[in-house]
Amino acid sequence: MEKSLPSFLASEFAPAKPEEALFHIIPVPYEASVSYGGGTAQGPEAILSASAQLEAWDGISSPGELGLYTAPAVECSGEPAAVMQRIEAAVTASLKHKAIPVLLGGEHSVSYGALSALCKQGTPFGIVQFDAHCDLRNAYEGQRHSHASVMYLAVSELGLPLAQFGNRDFCREEVAVRERYKVIHYDASLLAAQGLPLCPLPKDFPQDIYISFDVDGLDAAIMPATGTPSPGGLGWYDALTLLERCIAGRRVLGCDVVELAPIPQLHHANFTAAKLVHALMGMVQRSR
Repeated sequence: MEKSLPSFLASEFAPAKPEEALFHIIPVPYEASVSYGGGTAQGPEAILSASAQLEAWDGISSPGELGLYTAPAVECSGEPAAVMQRIEAAVTASLKHKAIPVLLGGEHSVSYGALSALCKQGTPFGIVQFDAHCDLRNAYEGQRHSHASVMYLAVSELGLPLAQFGNRDFCREEVAVRERYKVIHYDASLLAAQGLPLCPLPKDFPQDIYISFDVDGLDAAIMPATGTPSPGGLGWYDALTLLERCIAGRRVLGCDVVELAPIPQLHHANFTAAKLVHALMGMVQRSR
């Protein structure tokens, strides 16, 4: 019997019907290629449960007023390619309602299914990625659909422009891929030394964007509940400022928050991830 998950921010808003909600929250409890600590399969439920503690007002606006629909969790058993097809189908269903899909991971490979669905809509767009890692490996441990390869597939197979923020752990291969595909990057060391760019995305970057936020992009002191926590990451307000500056003047087609691996009794990490999801939706609301 399929487990029923709580709805996002149900403590403040009655769950909306799919056709009446701007935001479609799609839980994707997929975990197959994690390379250090595990637990990302529990991430979506932890975020949904923690969202009950959020305020409806995010400090500037109340995105839940535009309607929140929490879809059934994507079935994540079977071969990776089959899981990606199910994610793509869930996102496509959301787009048919002219909604904004908000994926809750699960490991970072889940982004591929959403990106594939958006590519088939025919509207050019770019990816804005927050992450400790580049995820630009051709494959990892023999797996093409790996959390460490998802952005390689995005730039090489899907042909999507990519801008990366907060990276601090990557290999020589990924540096070469960045150069080959002209990936925009603001590594954590650069941001620490030079501060936050006022205009992070160049004028020729697509006006429509997809935001992929791996929670290990945040500093490990803020977000220890992830498979690969890494020091030197983004602070909370720096991350929000960068997001706001990337979104300004652009349209967000969808987003994901991935790689939360809950630690029992460490409530603040789950709440941080839920608050990040809510903050992203608030920025989308205000950008419209």
